[in-house]
Amino acid sequence: MNVVGTMFFKDEKLLIDKPRKRPTYQMIGGRVEAGETPLEAAIRECHEELGNEAIFDNNLFELVMEFDEIATSDGITPIHFYVFQYKGELKGNLKTSLEIENFKWYTSEDGNDILSNTLKNEVVPYCLKKKLIK
Repeated sequence: MNVVGTMFFKDEKLLIDKPRKRPTYQMIGGRVEAGETPLEAAIRECHEELGNEAIFDNNLFELVMEFDEIATSDGITPIHFYVFQYKGELKGNLKTSLEIENFKWYTSEDGNDILSNTLKNEVVPYCLKKKLIK
């Protein structure tokens, strides 16, 4: 299964969200649907998860990471993860939804306990190495 995530940054913090059905925060993203490219899926998922008041430019997404892992949701399903970095400033307002309970601007001071495996094992270490977050 192919999955996408997008990293948005502000003030050396990474935007993450908490789905209502999961105990941990995750990246803004989800599955690549049939007929979609990873970029198309990333843009669609951002629209779905951030709400219709979030403003971003579809041309400012850049693929920065790819890796394979096992899905956190079931601990069995192999996934191929595409991670995009948004190269602009996210504007507008974020809206929670039936799917998303909360948003958080994350720094390493918040600890790893609240993070999905993808964030904990791959994304946050990448962000720290590249000095994208505190």
